Amino acid sequence: MTPTIRSQHDVRTQAFDSLPDELVHIDGRTVPGDGESVEHIHPGNGESLGERRLASVDQVDTAVQSAADSSPAWWALPPPQRRDLLLSIAALMRAECQQLGAIVSAEMGMPLRTSVMGVHHAAEWFTHYAGYADKIGGRAPQIGAPGSTVNYTQRVPHGVIAAITPWNGPIVALALKVAPALAAGNTVVLKPSELAPFSSLAIAELSARAGLPPGVLNVVGAAADGGARLSQHPSVGLISFTGGNTAGAAVAQAAAARHARAVLELGGKSASLVFGDVDVARTAKISLLLGAVQNSGQGCFLPTRVLVHRSIYSPFLDAMAAAAAAVRIGDPFDRRTAMGPVVSEAARERIRGVVATALDAGSGRLLTGGGIPQNHQLGSFLEPTVFADVDMSSPLAQDEIFGPVLSVAPFDDTEEAVAVANSTAFGLAGYVWTRDLSRAHRVASALEAGNVSVNGMASLPPETVFNGWKASGLGVEGGREGFEEYTRTRNINITL
Repeated sequence: MTPTIRSQHDVRTQAFDSLPDELVHIDGRTVPGDGESVEHIHPGNGESLGERRLASVDQVDTAVQSAADSSPAWWALPPPQRRDLLLSIAALMRAECQQLGAIVSAEMGMPLRTSVMGVHHAAEWFTHYAGYADKIGGRAPQIGAPGSTVNYTQRVPHGVIAAITPWNGPIVALALKVAPALAAGNTVVLKPSELAPFSSLAIAELSARAGLPPGVLNVVGAAADGGARLSQHPSVGLISFTGGNTAGAAVAQAAAARHARAVLELGGKSASLVFGDVDVARTAKISLLLGAVQNSGQGCFLPTRVLVHRSIYSPFLDAMAAAAAAVRIGDPFDRRTAMGPVVSEAARERIRGVVATALDAGSGRLLTGGGIPQNHQLGSFLEPTVFADVDMSSPLAQDEIFGPVLSVAPFDDTEEAVAVANSTAFGLAGYVWTRDLSRAHRVASALEAGNVSVNGMASLPPETVFNGWKASGLGVEGGREGFEEYTRTRNINITL
């Protein structure tokens, strides 16, 4: 029998119909919110996804209490059982990847093929950290004369974790926090962005079906006041936050006021250094795709500043403009779409304002883009936009735009390129493009960034760390170090 191929309209309709009815999941049940009513809009065509009430601050308190009540039993559960529950969640995510990906595409406009890949990637984080659940251990150093003392350390959970996630990759961002937190024996209250809360509710309901005990994962689709309450709540042992620097500073201040731990993954303005020995056309196309087309430029670690050796600068710009003209912009539910809309009409107008301000200030020369794509008046679409000859000290090159806007400028030598790359407040990521292996190592080691990719982009693998330097964050996600963020160390000394 020939399989039925559903149209993009059918996929979109099914996605809209499968959106959770409510934005609050507490103690294993999805319930109506008590807060203000908000309307969600699909950024692909401006269609309403309906009105729902956000979680109130009182419901945030209830969610924290549920997590606190569930915490002792979750930590007391034999580690192999915690491991198997996380594996069950991962298996269900993979089995339902199409539906989950479609929900992401509906709520924030990511092209479906990318959002489905994101679900698989998130499932890999749950699979990876499931393996840590039964390997939590401390050390037993020798103290004093042999036979006189036994000293050992234990790694124990913080208790309740507040996970505050952004809208630009909601399921992946959830996995980066929830998977290691649960594996380490913590319970979680998750606050997704109110712009894209639906996929987080879907994961909570999926986790309950996988057998996760009530109260271990609670979700509150709340406004900013919900995040503020979580950050201040005395029962929250650690706050893991991903988002903008202004909100991140508020989280850090609230945590510091009560001496709570915080892991912060904040903004970026990452530089990509392109040397003269590369394949010009290929590298120009990849630079455009990674920095402006991927997720419509809505990513904290995307290479949005492109520094190009002067010897190839002119052909590089020509190739980048040609690549921009060839990008397929369109319906997120069309599997041929490479670039979808930005998250909202408000975001589009903000980004257009940045472009207009840069033009008025003479910050650079508009090479391509800057407007609304032809035949895309509905929804919140923007063209991939490239500025050339950019003043790298200007706001265009210094401030995080979070949209499909690249700043390109030439450099003459390695020292100049590294100095310009390091000249921002941020230090999240850096990129190096060269065929010279020695140069690749030297330049990568000179960049003031927590994550450096050479001739490509790392895809946030759970096996290794992801962390920001300078104004880009505090703490680590991923790897063993990311797992240990969700534990505390206790030292026990016994005199024999």
